[in-house]
Amino acid sequence: MTQTMKAARWHAAKDIRIEQAEIPVTGKKQVKIEVQFAGICGSDLHEYTHGPMLIPVEKPYSLNGHQGVTTLGHEFSGIVAEVGEGVTNVKAGDRVVIEPLFKNPDSPFIANGEYNLSEPLGFVGLTSNGGFAKYTVVEDYMVHKIPDTMSFEQGALVEPAAVAVYAVLQSGLSLGQSCIIYGAGPIGLLCVQAAIAAGSSNVIVVDIAEKRLEKAKEVGATHIINGKDTDVPAKVKELTNGGADVFLDAAGVQASFDGGIQSLRNGGTAVLVALFGKTVTHDAFAQVVREITIKGIIAYRNIFPQVISLIDSGRMPVEKLVTQKITLDNIVTDGFEALVSNPSQVKILVDING
Repeated sequence: MTQTMKAARWHAAKDIRIEQAEIPVTGKKQVKIEVQFAGICGSDLHEYTHGPMLIPVEKPYSLNGHQGVTTLGHEFSGIVAEVGEGVTNVKAGDRVVIEPLFKNPDSPFIANGEYNLSEPLGFVGLTSNGGFAKYTVVEDYMVHKIPDTMSFEQGALVEPAAVAVYAVLQSGLSLGQSCIIYGAGPIGLLCVQAAIAAGSSNVIVVDIAEKRLEKAKEVGATHIINGKDTDVPAKVKELTNGGADVFLDAAGVQASFDGGIQSLRNGGTAVLVALFGKTVTHDAFAQVVREITIKGIIAYRNIFPQVISLIDSGRMPVEKLVTQKITLDNIVTDGFEALVSNPSQVKILVDING
């Protein structure tokens, strides 16, 4: 008889159902995870409100054949329940987190370590079934052990923290430099913590939601600015003696892009962290004469062990972002709908065993 489990399954935009799903079978070089805590990500929210975006509906995801109805969730921690043939990096009982990026073995980017650039882009919980369930199966290369001193709640935040740490590393931010961050959602707030950990002396956060700005101050921002203010770049230049060294765009709209670029010093660097929903226009002449660097990033690569260490050591107190813990049964009302309607909600964790 087929064994089943409860799972949060995406059927269509605004249609996530808590239903019974088959417990997945562990294949060769795969690991079955008993999920403990899972975070709701902005990309999960996009799939809920506007999907499908990355979920393969028209045709299967070529690396695994997954298509259609999908168990969401790619920010999660758990315990190894079972390992498949050929798995040597973990064993049953290990406490772990998941780096949910699929690697295309035929991609030229794998050989040089730039696996986040391999195509087709895919994530556990989007192009495969994910962590909003009791069990999920992932590829062995996705699994990272965590120390006993790290809680499963902290573990569920390693993946989004990795996005922020990678953004800061790619920006070249160095000791004593200033950083402006547009967007005080989970990624923006984690960027605050990552910038501080990297040695930034002045971290300025811009958002239009006062509750989120308060949270930014709580997690360590030096200054907060309401984006509705008339001249944000002028304020930033006052606070930084002429402009920020680094701009991180965690909002992904025309206003944040423009405001951040204008807030940079000449010779500064912008890193686009957010997945922009719409095309933005850009003054390339101004970029040239001001010698501005603008860089896009996707996810992360080769940094999960360092991020785990940053969190475990207390250098990135990611647990400060958690505003609510909920049960799987209530994930739609207390999770997705709460994040859509209530700006005071930042990071909601699902207690899978709750």
